Amino acid sequence: MDRDTIIAASKKHDIVPGRVYKYGTAGFRMSGELLDGVTFRVGLLAALRSRKHNGQAIGVMITASHNPAVDNGVKIVDPMGDMLEQEWEAYATNLVNAPSHDELVEYFYKLAETLKIDLAAPGKVIAGRDTRPSGITLITALADSLAATNTTFNDYKILTTPQLHYLTRCVNTAGTPGAYGEVSEAGYYNKLLEAFDRALHGRKVSGGLTVDCANGVGGPKLNELLKRLDSQKTGLQVKVVNDDVLRPEILNLDCGADFVKTRQRAPPNPKPAPGDRWCSLDGDADRLIYYWVDPETGFFMLDGDRIATLAASFIADLSRSAGIDHQLRIGVIQTAYANGASTKYVEQHLQLPVVCTPTGVKHLHHAACSFDIGVYFEANGHGTVLFSPTAIQTFKTKAPQSPGQKDALDTLSALADLINQTVGDAISDMLMVEVILAHKGWTMKDWALTYKDLPNRLVRVEVGNKDLFQTTDAERKLSHPVGCQEEIDREVRKYTNGRSFARASGTENACRVYAEAATRSEADELAKKVAVNVREYGGH
Repeated sequence: MDRDTIIAASKKHDIVPGRVYKYGTAGFRMSGELLDGVTFRVGLLAALRSRKHNGQAIGVMITASHNPAVDNGVKIVDPMGDMLEQEWEAYATNLVNAPSHDELVEYFYKLAETLKIDLAAPGKVIAGRDTRPSGITLITALADSLAATNTTFNDYKILTTPQLHYLTRCVNTAGTPGAYGEVSEAGYYNKLLEAFDRALHGRKVSGGLTVDCANGVGGPKLNELLKRLDSQKTGLQVKVVNDDVLRPEILNLDCGADFVKTRQRAPPNPKPAPGDRWCSLDGDADRLIYYWVDPETGFFMLDGDRIATLAASFIADLSRSAGIDHQLRIGVIQTAYANGASTKYVEQHLQLPVVCTPTGVKHLHHAACSFDIGVYFEANGHGTVLFSPTAIQTFKTKAPQSPGQKDALDTLSALADLINQTVGDAISDMLMVEVILAHKGWTMKDWALTYKDLPNRLVRVEVGNKDLFQTTDAERKLSHPVGCQEEIDREVRKYTNGRSFARASGTENACRVYAEAATRSEADELAKKVAVNVREYGGH
């Protein structure tokens, strides 16, 4: 590995001077035109990371998920398909912010020395990108970086984010007893559909489903999966809409999971007919929101909280039926954005423990690992269910005492294969929801009636400096600015079932204010009052 070669390659991919870049939950995410040099430098870090892991493959995903089409992002996937180890986020930030090419290479070599990384050892990186046009340029920057560091590179081209996470784990477990799946996109579809069929266990999905794909990468990928689906056998009849990837400017525009969740209404085009079952994916297909338009009461949304409670309820019932409920710990992981009614339902009705973590999938994923079966979903629809090796082993080795126990154990084993263990996956989660509704014989209305959401409102507040806002208690309380939390508490006490919190946005100079209360008008009112306080304390 040659210093001059890296410098020469870096000079073709400058960063924009005067900007400060920070690696967060979404990696580096911003306007696509600012990311060329950033992506080159992320390639350097991925080359180090692979060598630190004895040449195991590291994934790099280029996507801006639910952001507008002009944005893009780049993030690193660790060998088992999980997110980059937190300590390395700081290394990524330092590397990308190196002011000159010489200082960049100096930091690169210094990092290798500090972490005892052998630069002469082989390294391997795989990558994928969503449908944004800027992705092509960024993959070129990544390829140049990996060539300059003698790192083997495999570009899987256009993928959903969960597919890249899946492939990263597959590459690293291939040929071992714990092999995760076949190392190909086709292997991904085959694994999901085979597990879907097993999990249904002869039952059939009832009623058609329309899937809004946000005009993102989920559209062509879902269509690929559906070509392989036996809809006669499974009963799953899917109509795919908003799957136009030829016009990049309409990506996430008035459609997709983020639109449905934040606007709390269905996409305007095409408009759902009363009674129809719908769900929406986001731009990179890692979020899922279900909804339908009730002929009498109108739009009803089943978000990440609802998916989590549905999954937890079903898995807990199966564990009881299988006679393993005392052997395995099942838990639900939420963030402060989870509706208070969902938390109450899990704790009081399902009688399962709930853990609250800061926002960001890496926090939920980590907390879910402390259970044998950890169900985690953010309210925005991003989540999955993690099954520990102990749980998977129990499903396979427990001797059933009755046909009912065998049925339950087989279904649990199939669910562990159906649900993407590496990251939240909208397509995999959609198949999971369909399996559960088929087993329960539930309509969307039955699902909706499990508990009544507290009315809530999420408001974005422009502030002078978002970094003034620091939180504690899993982001449910502000520690700074001093005095702001007391003002919020004072407002909350005025409302029945009132709850509100504020936290700085991870991607823009703004704060998010969440509020819930007994009625819609009270939730709106509380959100407005807290937003005023936040604006005053935020220097605006």
